[in-house]
Amino acid sequence: MLYHLLYPLHELFSPLNVFRYITFRSAYATVTALLLCFIFGPPLVRRLREIKVRQIIREEGPRSHLTKAGTPTMGGVLIVAAIVLPTLLWASLENPYVILATAVTLVLGGLGFLDDYLHVVRRAPKGLLGRYKLIVQIAVGLGVGVVLYLHPTEPTLATATTLPFTKTMVLDLGLFYIPFVALVVTATSNSVNLTDGLDGLATGLMALAAAAFAGLAYVSGHARLAEYLNIPFIPGGSELTIFCMAMFGAALGFLWFNSHPAEVFMGDTGSLALGGALGTVAVMLKKELLLVLLGGIFVAEALSVILQVLSFKLRHKRIFRMAPIHHHFELKGWPESKVVIRFWIVGVLLVLLSLSTIKLQ
Repeated sequence: MLYHLLYPLHELFSPLNVFRYITFRSAYATVTALLLCFIFGPPLVRRLREIKVRQIIREEGPRSHLTKAGTPTMGGVLIVAAIVLPTLLWASLENPYVILATAVTLVLGGLGFLDDYLHVVRRAPKGLLGRYKLIVQIAVGLGVGVVLYLHPTEPTLATATTLPFTKTMVLDLGLFYIPFVALVVTATSNSVNLTDGLDGLATGLMALAAAAFAGLAYVSGHARLAEYLNIPFIPGGSELTIFCMAMFGAALGFLWFNSHPAEVFMGDTGSLALGGALGTVAVMLKKELLLVLLGGIFVAEALSVILQVLSFKLRHKRIFRMAPIHHHFELKGWPESKVVIRFWIVGVLLVLLSLSTIKLQ
């Protein structure tokens, strides 16, 4: 919005020419997101306490988590707002990829809000039934797939994805690309949701992933840098840098209140939106398979649940003391803060390893 309002005036007032630069607008999108969290976070937490929107702790969870009962939840509304508003302020609203990423964030944030509302406010034991959530997530993913199939970010890679650790190899999926996109968006959304079980865990990891994808978006949308790094050039992709930096700022700002001991939880409102947004950005940048490595902690959390369920059904034995895997380490005696920080450290290593896959010519 500010870009469309102020940049056209640069011929009359030359300092406004700064609005043409992605770096400038990305920086201020981050600052805007942080300020939104810092300003509106405290009153939101107070309001959630007043209306008794409080976390319900599962009895089968770690006993140490019983002290978290009563902590306000649904704080994800702040995250969604801190992503969407800075994006609308600082990004080009003529860019279809920014609009698509924002739309996915809002839809999945709304889905998470409905689930949180039914579970916490209406006291429905399971909130919104899992199959209904899955239907909406898959529908959103299919919608993204269809849009990108009809209007690809890179026409020569319309139905293909790049392969990490290779210079020129791609995997062309043809018509299967649409369900592949749905799988990526749905799986990422649910993986972040499963990771959100300890104070600050998912929030910190999302900040890392968002920052990494901001860098990838910038170089992918810059013709000369993309050629130099031998990666696909995505026309208009650099505008996603602003969206990713807004997501980075929102995650950092929310972490201020979500760090141990958490004052508020994001709930499904935040986790489903963040995961869906991350998956959508990865798809648009043709980095779907790199996301598996870059977001390796999210993948490990989801796999631990899948393996635990399969093992119990087939062998009547558990692989982990508890799933997702962060609870396994808690039950081994690791303090919650140590689990979180160690997972963050692994997350940093995975981000660095992922970025190293960009081959220099």
